[in-house]
Amino acid sequence: MRENKSIFTQIELPVVLLYLALTLIGWLSIYAAVYNEEHKSIFDISQRYGKQLLWIGLALVLGLFVMLTDTRFFNGFAFIIYLVTIGMLVAVLLFGSTIAGSKSWFQIGDFKLQPAEFAKFSTGLALAAFLNRLDTYISQTRTKIISIGIIVLPAILILMQYDTGSALVFSAFVLVLFREGLSPIPLILGLIAVVLFILTLYFSPLYVIIGIAVLLALSLFFTRRNIQVIMRLLAVFAVASLFVVSVGFVFDSVLEPHQRSRINVLLGLDEDLRGAGYNVHQSKIAIGSGGFAGKGFLQGTQTKFNFVPEQSTDFIFCTVGEEWGFLGTTVLIGLYMMLFMRLIRMAERQRSTFSRVYGYSVVSVLFFHFAINIAMTIGLAPVIGIPLPFVSYGGSSLWAFTIMLFAFLKLDANRLNVL
Repeated sequence: MRENKSIFTQIELPVVLLYLALTLIGWLSIYAAVYNEEHKSIFDISQRYGKQLLWIGLALVLGLFVMLTDTRFFNGFAFIIYLVTIGMLVAVLLFGSTIAGSKSWFQIGDFKLQPAEFAKFSTGLALAAFLNRLDTYISQTRTKIISIGIIVLPAILILMQYDTGSALVFSAFVLVLFREGLSPIPLILGLIAVVLFILTLYFSPLYVIIGIAVLLALSLFFTRRNIQVIMRLLAVFAVASLFVVSVGFVFDSVLEPHQRSRINVLLGLDEDLRGAGYNVHQSKIAIGSGGFAGKGFLQGTQTKFNFVPEQSTDFIFCTVGEEWGFLGTTVLIGLYMMLFMRLIRMAERQRSTFSRVYGYSVVSVLFFHFAINIAMTIGLAPVIGIPLPFVSYGGSSLWAFTIMLFAFLKLDANRLNVL
């Protein structure tokens, strides 16, 4: 057993530098996105860029506080932290404020807090603490049910707040379960379901069912034909057909009108450039107009004239694309890729299941936000309203991501003290 008294002796400095670089890029991008000629100072706290500087300062304080915390706290109090955030999610349903159609905020004057952001951190802790138990194996049915329950409970409460984007983020924790030995079959079935859903929107359900029947018949031709195989294929056909038939009901009766519009626009079934497709259309114009090297800092016309709504939050990537072009977006994506690779490397070298599972939880959540946010700004994913980690404007998301990241940095710095 090796002891290190200083918390900074084993800290992964490249990750800290990447974090600082991303927050700095975010701050400058927010300044460019909401630049005001009457408030030119980047430190003006009456503007979003001034407020973001305050959030960054407080985030650094939170990060330092986390680094000073005993590592046993995270494992020992994981379920308590999880239950506290669940309580906050319930409380916000009862007493929260509705902003942009989602009842997911506590608001006191100008100060707003979104519990859903911190629920990602607590869910990662709870999942890690549960899987860290000596008698817990992911192959056990009981373990699978409890693990999925830990993930699904906060997601359901967030869905009840009409914040679909934040709820979908919790699906990223399934990647953690795969790393711990969960069969990939659920993921494959999920991908098949998505394909069938999209095909049913493009074609008549009857044609899709006929296509399924043809594929199953071909698979029967190339496999051993016995009663068991035939019964399994018939069962698959029945389940797939029921799913295809139900797509219409789910799409028309379960999804909200704006969600249906966004999916139709994404799939090219509808072209609503003044409605559901407006944001993405303007976003692609802004990114494309940046060209190879961009128009220059504070020179973006799409940015300056507010053509893209929510450009300092969900569509912050547009500002980078327009003002810094292909080079700037490549650098930004490269920084994220380096961060993810470092975090995966750190997760793999952990000596405890708790630290490894929590590390992969951090990577999965950050990657989901990164991939979906950029994909929705360039029209490859529906607009679900989730921020770009460390870059988008907002205190709650920045603080939550900072706590998640620095908690893992603390666990990694302490790994040599683990037997």
